[in-house]
Amino acid sequence: MEAGIVGLPNVGKSTLFNALTAAGIASENYPFCTIEPNVGIVNVPDPRLNIIHKYITTDKVIPAILRLVDIAGIVRGASEGEGLGNKFLSHIRNVDAILHVVRCFENSDVIHVEGKVDPISDIETIDMELMLADMQTVDSAKDKAAKTARSGNAEAKMRLAVLESCAAWLAEEKPLRGLTFDDPEKQKLFKSYQFLTAKQVLYLANVDEDDLQGESELVQRVRARAEEEGGEVVVVCGRLEAEIAELDEADRNEMLESVGLEEPALAAVARAAYRTLGLQSYFTAGKIEIRAWTIPIGATGPKAAGVIHSDFERGFIRAEIFSVADLEQYQSEKAIREAGKLRVEGKEYVMQDGDICHFLFNV
Repeated sequence: MEAGIVGLPNVGKSTLFNALTAAGIASENYPFCTIEPNVGIVNVPDPRLNIIHKYITTDKVIPAILRLVDIAGIVRGASEGEGLGNKFLSHIRNVDAILHVVRCFENSDVIHVEGKVDPISDIETIDMELMLADMQTVDSAKDKAAKTARSGNAEAKMRLAVLESCAAWLAEEKPLRGLTFDDPEKQKLFKSYQFLTAKQVLYLANVDEDDLQGESELVQRVRARAEEEGGEVVVVCGRLEAEIAELDEADRNEMLESVGLEEPALAAVARAAYRTLGLQSYFTAGKIEIRAWTIPIGATGPKAAGVIHSDFERGFIRAEIFSVADLEQYQSEKAIREAGKLRVEGKEYVMQDGDICHFLFNV
């Protein structure tokens, strides 16, 4: 899973990226201090791994990973190339989801590129630049599809119909993530364009230390906006998270407790990103390793097995499955089998979050 961290300059985007990845990459109070995207690969915190490891002896425990890309601040006019905008927008095209950092703090020492702190205006600025970029993509692709469609090419005609729907949607200043097609072939064509506004968005409200619960009017406005879109907001304090990231585990836990937080922001951001993208985890556990694997919600057993290796999907026979709760109760896989709690599932089984699996296959 790859998520791009975006926002206007000086909203705390790179500070937050540094805290989440503990990468220590320079963050300066300057609009274009990030030009090439910094990339960090972080483990997705999952306490269930510790529970599994408590009862299953293994050499390695491997969490799921989240790849974070710090994309340079987007400014008004980015779609026309302002502020190196075209380069920044191309970086967004390659990610699965957008983590949109919105400034929800007042600080006269940190300049705001628009001259005022207004999170909704910031969101609308980014949305508009992404929509304008998508409009350019649609217009260019429409011209190409129209030429091919004149020869009677069926796929080109379908492609043109999809692009015309996209153009009409964008003309109403609506992000394309709200547009879907009932026809699976049209939906496949739609996804192939990797439109910027078709990507799911998770808002990160960057607050100061006296609003860690996100009770300010600025955060409430972002929450209301996200609710309208069917989205989600995670409240974070980039400056505090940067301090926490530099501490060892004992001091980190002490500091979190002292400010009334249960966990660092990474855990909350990762969980919310999973929900935003419709993802879940399952586990494999054996003598060599315990590992978390990321799959879409609704994935069948064979599709889940295919994440490990394509041969597992191709030759899938069945899956032996038990839950983390079963493991906590019976304390070993042997006891789970003896209690009749080990389930044998076939090709139609829909995976559940937290399943512990053994896949049987033959190729």
